[in-house]
Amino acid sequence: MTTTTTTVPTPDPATPIELVVLDMAGTTVVDDGVVEQAFARVADRVDLGPTLTRDEALQYVRDTMGRSKIEVFRHLTGGDEQLAQRANEQFEVAYGELVDESGVEPIEGAGGVIDALRASGVSVVLTTGFSPVTRDRLLDSLGWTVDAALSPVDAGRGRPAPDLVLTALLRTRASSVAAVAVVGDTVSDVLSGRSAGAGLVVGVTTGAHTREQLLAAGADVVLDGVRDLVGLPAFASVVGVSAADASVGAASVGGASTSAVA
Repeated sequence: MTTTTTTVPTPDPATPIELVVLDMAGTTVVDDGVVEQAFARVADRVDLGPTLTRDEALQYVRDTMGRSKIEVFRHLTGGDEQLAQRANEQFEVAYGELVDESGVEPIEGAGGVIDALRASGVSVVLTTGFSPVTRDRLLDSLGWTVDAALSPVDAGRGRPAPDLVLTALLRTRASSVAAVAVVGDTVSDVLSGRSAGAGLVVGVTTGAHTREQLLAAGADVVLDGVRDLVGLPAFASVVGVSAADASVGAASVGGASTSAVA
């Protein structure tokens, strides 16, 4: 039996990172099942049709975490656009209710990483599968300052397409895709970064998908959380990180795992 091993290319050390594209829920914002709870409320309020059972629909939601929510509802409703739009509107309402009930909590260290990156001259763009309404509600609650925040409607297509990453590059005028790092907790985040040709694609295990899933999707490195990002060699120049800290890199920061490289 022959086993085929896929080798992920090593990021070019000669190209400094100019832009970090960060996912929101599960990467920089604590999810704790809020997205699933919001989908459950939608299922209680809207008849999504006979295409999938409730359990099958919930599993699809889990499998496609990180993707555009309207695209997820188009699948769940069997392509009924009017019903998908109604379900998406109810998702925004339900998510807002849950935010009001439980508040918004950042992933540990996320705000500090954003501030450190921007203080060092690195642009930071937040991306999400949420609509602008839900996205902005989260941002207002967190009070973060970033260079841009993008939803699928701002870019064309949601993840796993490369549109969000490439739109972030255009918005911030980064010099090349090689100068872009993409960070996310889902397979869709990783696939989006790879499709865009990002110089560095980082997975984090604070959200929907496992270390093994993220590596299999093509992540260059998987970290325990976004707080460990500035310990990677690519971010050695970030304010507050010493050369010694940076030399630890992806091999051991926060128990990180790396994929095989040539």
